[in-house]
Amino acid sequence: MITQYNWNTSNGYKIAIALEELGLTNTIHPVDIGADEQFSEMFTGLTPNAKIPVITDAQGPGGHPITVFESAAILIYLAEKTGRLWPTEPRARQEALQWMFWQAAGLGPNFGQLHHFNRVAPADQDYARARFTTETRRLYRVLDARLADRAWVLGAQYSIVDINIWPWVARHGWQKMDLADVPHVQRWFDTIAARPAVRSARAALDTACLAQKI
Repeated sequence: MITQYNWNTSNGYKIAIALEELGLTNTIHPVDIGADEQFSEMFTGLTPNAKIPVITDAQGPGGHPITVFESAAILIYLAEKTGRLWPTEPRARQEALQWMFWQAAGLGPNFGQLHHFNRVAPADQDYARARFTTETRRLYRVLDARLADRAWVLGAQYSIVDINIWPWVARHGWQKMDLADVPHVQRWFDTIAARPAVRSARAALDTACLAQKI
């Protein structure tokens, strides 16, 4: 049994979607970041970074329990555990790792900063807002070029690389980005949004988080 300590954020949705796509039995333990539950003694005992998501797996490597934090690391762990949605051929695996780190080091942090400056920062933060808008547009163009001649980021196969990126693109409204400007991203985004596992995973996490607030 896997427990996801999670909340319905972009990084949180990644893990819920991957667990559903991989068919892994799991339970959701909501961690209300709006109420600072990520700083509780229980949660900081799982991760020194005090950020969701985290998973615990009672049947980790060698049959022993394991705790994994950081969303990209969790995705790789789950894919390697199941042998699915992740290449094993060395060159293909290196390509997958490059795009996983591209998201973790560039797309996620920049999109997240733009969310902040567009939604909650004071109106006079024009320099920061413009800076992150410019970089976000550039990253969308990189992704659009990558998808111009392939169905998925790694080519013909849907993978955890797509799952790693998609929930951040799902917030394009927060970024004030029009996916019509990146048509290959638009096609890729819509295809993933229609997947039954994506719909059910998002609904389950949203329901669990709503129940936590009541």
